[in-house]
Amino acid sequence: MKKIAIVGAGSWGTALAVVLGRARREHRLALWGHSADVVATLRSRRVNEIYLPGFALPPDVEITGNLSEALRGAEIVLGVMPSAYSRELYRAVRPHLETGATVVSATKGLEPATHARASEVIAAELGPNASHRIAVLAGPSFAREVARGDPTAAVIASSNPETAAAIQEEFSGSTLRLYTNDDVVGTELAGAVKNVIAIAVGVCVGLGLGANTVAALVTRGLAEMTRLAVALGGRRETLAGLAGVGDLVLTCTGELSRNRSVGVELGKGRRIEEILASMRMVAEGVGTAAATLELARRAGVELPITQQMNAVLTLGVSPRDAVRELMDRRLRQE
Repeated sequence: MKKIAIVGAGSWGTALAVVLGRARREHRLALWGHSADVVATLRSRRVNEIYLPGFALPPDVEITGNLSEALRGAEIVLGVMPSAYSRELYRAVRPHLETGATVVSATKGLEPATHARASEVIAAELGPNASHRIAVLAGPSFAREVARGDPTAAVIASSNPETAAAIQEEFSGSTLRLYTNDDVVGTELAGAVKNVIAIAVGVCVGLGLGANTVAALVTRGLAEMTRLAVALGGRRETLAGLAGVGDLVLTCTGELSRNRSVGVELGKGRRIEEILASMRMVAEGVGTAAATLELARRAGVELPITQQMNAVLTLGVSPRDAVRELMDRRLRQE
């Protein structure tokens, strides 16, 4: 029976603890939380009332605020933290990591300061010898629906096929089906950039625009994601799969999408600072827009939707003006 340490007790980390408790293999599960109030609530009520109310953790999941305790004996470490805090946490993980442990990232974003993908952060902090033991989990998966037991399909990507296959076997169960691939670049970029597109869709919904606009944004957003991923070494077919179009459609259309919700409020006229101050959970697309644009600049790729969303988020451009800029661009072939 393998031990899995989940680093991060937000909604997604909690949902993964719930779903891994009913995977086809039995596990020893430890859930580490940074916030003392979250840890206390989980210990006393076995429910994450702050981030994922209504779903009880399996009775044998260990809850701890001590990272060394969580990682002790863990053969798999599942990182479920916001991208802005990933380097700090993986640096803290390193001294306590068991020899030969596999590290799986479930973070969907780019590090704001360096524009690095999560797997790049992990490799930098854990050392080059860890690269063949790194995998990323991605795909259309709202935490609440996963915890509820709705059938969910996702992707586990690793440059090492053996690592991907091992995690696929460990994590899959009656309600979670995982597919493997070796395109870490495409998988991670899809998971990051789709959040920016979802903010754009939310903006249009907040402005009162209809399904025509949403369909156009989702389609052209997929084109942006694909251009960037391919330019940086990803594969086009990855963007056509669960990690790409699957997660994009979910995040752009689902009522549970935090990024879409941020966009809706922007479209209604609220300031981004006010919106973020009212949220306890992180909307990764807010910090990812600028990082994505920098990657695109380096690769010589044009991302007009991302450019306009970054202008709204960081330069104070009005959402309506951003939409107008997109529509007034030079006409071209698809």
